[in-house]
Amino acid sequence: MSKLQIKSFEEYQQKYSQSVENPEKFWEEIAEEFYWQKKWDSVLEWNFDEPKIEWFKGAKLNITENALDRHLEKRGDKLALIWEPNDPKQRFVRYTYRELYEQVCQFANALKAKGIQKGDRVCIYMPMIPELTIAVLACARIGAIHSVIFAGFSATSVADRVNDAQAKMVITADGLNRGAKQIPLKRLIDEALEHCTSVESVIVFDCLGWMPTMTENRDYWWHDAISGQSKSCPAEQMDAEDMLFILYTSGSTGKPKGVVHTCGGYMVYTAYTFQNVYQYQESDVYWCTADIGWITGHSYIVYGPLLSGATTVMFEGIPTYPDPGRFWQIIDKHNVNQFLTAPTAIRSLMAFGDEHVLSYSLDSLKVLGTVGEPINEEAWKWYYLHVGKERCSIADNWWQTETGGIMISGLGNISPMKPSYAGYPIPGIQPVLLDQEGKEIADNETEGYLCIKFPWPSILRTTWGDHERCKLTYFSHYKGYYFTGDAAKRDENGMYRLLGRVDDVINVSGHRFGTAEIENAINTNGHVIESAVVGYPHPVKGQSIYAFVVLDSSVEDQDMAKGEIVETVVAEIGKIALPEKIQFVSGLPKTRSGKIMRRILRKIAEGDVSNLGDTSTLLDPLVVEEIVENAL
Repeated sequence: MSKLQIKSFEEYQQKYSQSVENPEKFWEEIAEEFYWQKKWDSVLEWNFDEPKIEWFKGAKLNITENALDRHLEKRGDKLALIWEPNDPKQRFVRYTYRELYEQVCQFANALKAKGIQKGDRVCIYMPMIPELTIAVLACARIGAIHSVIFAGFSATSVADRVNDAQAKMVITADGLNRGAKQIPLKRLIDEALEHCTSVESVIVFDCLGWMPTMTENRDYWWHDAISGQSKSCPAEQMDAEDMLFILYTSGSTGKPKGVVHTCGGYMVYTAYTFQNVYQYQESDVYWCTADIGWITGHSYIVYGPLLSGATTVMFEGIPTYPDPGRFWQIIDKHNVNQFLTAPTAIRSLMAFGDEHVLSYSLDSLKVLGTVGEPINEEAWKWYYLHVGKERCSIADNWWQTETGGIMISGLGNISPMKPSYAGYPIPGIQPVLLDQEGKEIADNETEGYLCIKFPWPSILRTTWGDHERCKLTYFSHYKGYYFTGDAAKRDENGMYRLLGRVDDVINVSGHRFGTAEIENAINTNGHVIESAVVGYPHPVKGQSIYAFVVLDSSVEDQDMAKGEIVETVVAEIGKIALPEKIQFVSGLPKTRSGKIMRRILRKIAEGDVSNLGDTSTLLDPLVVEEIVENAL
């Protein structure tokens, strides 16, 4: 499909060696494949002490010219975006590259007409509808900095993000569909904006036909804003290091961190990783089930695929509505070739039994992706067997909001796979394992703290409004390294397996266990749907292990199930990793992106339930009350 794409594992090994020996030459050759209004003066200038990282310094571009304009001549009539609605009875919507280009330009002109200029921040709080993609690209078109807020956050969380970004505009909708629920977004925005002073205007898309309260001289309907606007809009010239977007991620202090990504490096890296990890071919249809409110949606629904001239699917709904076969129905309906989802979704669908997936052919699939957390072996095997029919490769992605793109992963069907191992680093990525003293561990068959010792194009540049926080969080733990916050192990062949966050590493009598390692063992029990383990203080061992376990509904004897789990952990890891407490729960406290909030579980395990923090942004806050009530 592209000169950027690696065609074999041998070629991967060659490219990887080249990328380490001469990183600047390696990335310069990849960057040459894009359209630049002006080429760079230098490929890279960096130090991790300040930190200050500048890629393609002096270059001028607009990312939307690469995602839209440059495809018009040859791919103008090719499908760019397929939108699948929440309700399967509702008709899906398709946009060609030319149609998407015109919609983006028209809305970009509407933004300018409302006074939005280069450098202004625009917060976007919208359903998973095509207009969300259009709004993101329209901001980039005119040089406004977009900050997408997941449309499930509370009004308080929205206000925090709007205020931190000092946003000039909010783009939203009257409401959204999520499964059988409808959520009043505009009402939540009105509540949030009572505490925000920077917002001058709000654009509202009519999604559900509701008639929300509209504040005069502030609130405008989307259809009115675009009325009479031209479908042509010149792309604002941006410097490679100008900000493209701010994306907020939860911080340990409780105050959200605004991770900043810039135009040039992010463009190069997301396209390169998309094409290689998914081995995308010209006629393929690709689908990532993430929400654009998260980094996965930014990089692998919008930017990576569109920069590559791909056809990308966007889904409004949830995997279990109207039944647990919805994902598989969509794959067959649109002949999806590459499919990316989260381990949380895979495990939840496993719990409904195999019949929902076995009634679909899924024969269009070629590559299966998994992202968001380490995937346990049982879920990996179920995904491989029942979804991939033992013929699709699994690309288990490891990366972060801060990295901008995939860092460690299999490459489609050309690289080796190993259940629960993410795989090998992407060319240009130089991971290392450090011991507790910060020394590099050269050997394989070892584990340590995962750090990166050389910058890559889409590395975060700062945290919005607080560069010192960026420095302290990512660059101060080990001098000269980007600290991922994760522990990892490397096998005899150099493949990486993520063991969970370092603060999720449990130290029992001097033995370090990653939470993912113990959870993986527990989850191999056939009655376990999901588990989360944390450490809690022990007077002799330092820490003991507390397991929170979700069982399927068929279990009648919980004591027997507990005994089986203990046997499994002993068999898989050893007696030293034995959970001293096992609490059966109906669900786990999760963020709306599916990440387990172990911080809350750790406090419950420690008996410190007086300050659990804000639980309103969790997927199901009531789960926390139930866990606290039944804590051991």
